[in-house]
Amino acid sequence: MKFIDEALITVRSGDGGRGCVSFRRERFIPKGGPDGGDGGKGGDVIFTTASQKRTLYHLQYKKHYKAKNGQGGQGNQKTGRGGDDVIIDIPPGTLVSDADTGEIIKDFTQPDETFIIAHGGRGGQGNLRFKSSTNRVPRFAQPGEPGQTLNLKLDLKLLADVGIMGFPNAGKSTLISVISSAKPKVADYPFTTLIPNLGVVKTDMGEPFVVADIPGLIEGAHTGAGLGIQFLRHIERTSILIHLIDALDIDPDNPLSRYRAINSELARYSPALSEKPQVVVLNKMDMPGADVAAELFESAVKDSKEEIDFICISAVTGKDIDKLKIKIVQYLDLYQKSPVRENSFQENQDHENYPANLF
Repeated sequence: MKFIDEALITVRSGDGGRGCVSFRRERFIPKGGPDGGDGGKGGDVIFTTASQKRTLYHLQYKKHYKAKNGQGGQGNQKTGRGGDDVIIDIPPGTLVSDADTGEIIKDFTQPDETFIIAHGGRGGQGNLRFKSSTNRVPRFAQPGEPGQTLNLKLDLKLLADVGIMGFPNAGKSTLISVISSAKPKVADYPFTTLIPNLGVVKTDMGEPFVVADIPGLIEGAHTGAGLGIQFLRHIERTSILIHLIDALDIDPDNPLSRYRAINSELARYSPALSEKPQVVVLNKMDMPGADVAAELFESAVKDSKEEIDFICISAVTGKDIDKLKIKIVQYLDLYQKSPVRENSFQENQDHENYPANLF
């Protein structure tokens, strides 16, 4: 399945049915009064979040959705049948906005959430409704109200507690495969990860948390360079960020250059992203020369007097992975009350019930 995180669709709710003009005609009652029924209500277009949906892939081929019209009223005070609703399943984390105005209509952050995106037209009133002491023989009824037509833009932003970011080939896929049950593609070339991966991490310190592996960023990502701008949206909802740095890529003359480059891209894309709490992780400490690079990085942090909380690990050998998990849980307890940890993951702690690699 392709990972699709954007979709443009058009929805139209049903028109209301027309009211009926009718008069009672029965044996021995030659001049019965009005008995025209009301028209039925048009069908609604309803969005509902479904946990089995992981992407917006199913909306790529069907772009138009129309609910049924309500039926007209009938004589003998019979109300027309209401139009059938159209229900569209979307994954949690979908932001729905008006494609014409850009106005945000609804942000779907909870599982099993239901929202009427386009209301069906009201059915017209039959002539029975207009009977009065001064108008005993009304010969008119209301037409049904038209439905709504909306051009919608859907943006999927992953619901995760923790986002792993960094330059290509920093070891993001390896790290998420080690700390969770996700099985992303792992290889020794840049841009191995072409789609985000989600993993559920279990610890002995409370609830499990969800981590997202975001495809590698490069300088200029905020303008569309590399794959960055396509996936930066997926860390907007995270509570904290793991800033993964390949220890072997640390510049001896400017040890903080790669750290600052990524943060510059975050700030240019969204100032709110750059303000998220970060755990800086120096990876590949099993490689020769990594210890020296880590010392240079630590010295540069002290000289800069910046508040950079970092830890050294090796995702390949598992060195200090448990320490990293503890630090992540501590950060989550301090900074986070995300929709993810407040909903379904309490009930889905077994990764077999909620697949770790969702794509």
